Amino acid sequence: MAQRDRVMRMSVEQPLWRALAGYRVLAMIYAIGLFAAAHDGFARPWLAIAYFAVLGVWTLATLPQVASAAACTKPFLAADLSVALTGILITPLADAVQRVHDGGPTLPSIWTAGSVLAFAIKGGWRWAALASTLVAVANLIERGTPARDTVHNVVLVWVASIAIGYVVEVARASERTLARALEIEAATRERERLARDIHDSVLQVLAMVQRRGAVIGGEAAELGRMAGEQEVALRTLVSGGLAPVSRASEDAARGAVVRGAAEDEPDGGPVDLRSLLAPHAGSRVSLAEPGAPVPLAPQAAREVAAAVGAALDNVRRHAGEQARAWILVEDEPDEVIVTVRDDGPGIPEGRLAQAEGEGRLGVAQSIRGRLRDLGGSADVISVPGQGTEVELRVPKHHRQTNDQRGKAEQR
Repeated sequence: MAQRDRVMRMSVEQPLWRALAGYRVLAMIYAIGLFAAAHDGFARPWLAIAYFAVLGVWTLATLPQVASAAACTKPFLAADLSVALTGILITPLADAVQRVHDGGPTLPSIWTAGSVLAFAIKGGWRWAALASTLVAVANLIERGTPARDTVHNVVLVWVASIAIGYVVEVARASERTLARALEIEAATRERERLARDIHDSVLQVLAMVQRRGAVIGGEAAELGRMAGEQEVALRTLVSGGLAPVSRASEDAARGAVVRGAAEDEPDGGPVDLRSLLAPHAGSRVSLAEPGAPVPLAPQAAREVAAAVGAALDNVRRHAGEQARAWILVEDEPDEVIVTVRDDGPGIPEGRLAQAEGEGRLGVAQSIRGRLRDLGGSADVISVPGQGTEVELRVPKHHRQTNDQRGKAEQR
């Protein structure tokens, strides 16, 4: 069956880049506003105007560079920090000497913090420490003496940038861990799906060959013995784990990515569950269904029909070919209930758990696993000597909810 990639993208880091882009624009406007309010006191206002012209063009032109980690390259970070450091160092040339000694703001003012934060988001706390140290040195050179307010501002930028850098590193590690967990979950679901398919086909054929070979004898008995060995080996492989289908997890610029193969579903509306259950009816199997259609999503209807088929296979295998079975379909407002009942000898207490431990996954995977994947449930009720009843419940809108959730995750 055709496959498509289901992509789930997770990124705690991406909102930080968007916030940084907004901060740089607002900080540029703030710095220009400070200069406009006090331009009469500047010794060389033309120098400040030239710097702010460069700062404004640089800030707006480099907005795409602070949109993601991939776009924010090392050369850009170096150039961006150079713009900030240049503004700090030329402040004594543009502003009045007295204003500088009184602790007046530098030309870039708080815009400098945006340059340091870009280092923190891109490279973590180590890069942040390097950038904030260079800013601290430039501020001390600009002021001339380590005044109290200068030291306070330097320490504030230092601590804030290092803390943000550390948080970003933790967020990236958490995304990688989550991506790996989702990859394992996807592999487990794929293994269970393959296990159901194998149980419904290959394992049952091997078991039949083993039984018939033992009855016929001769060379057929040897063939049956070999089929039995392959059945045991295949059950062990299925219950122990299969290699996952093609999928990858990565720590991309926009966050950790998990890709898992998922079956394509044909387009179209719901299908009538009754049409899929009708082939199971026969001389020994009675089907009771509503008079109106029982609509379900295509995959949900197929999985329920397959689970019913697996339950009937168990009836034939364990209760005998002459056992009778009844299928009852109930269409409730929020869910569909399908009950499969037989008049066989029933299942001894603890037998299902023992069979699952031995790798016999008929009930665990072919029935319960299918319903669990649909968001439903499968209950097996059996009393020795009084037959077995399998009740399957599947919600009507589970597939639609999952599809909507998947689209939301991709956005």
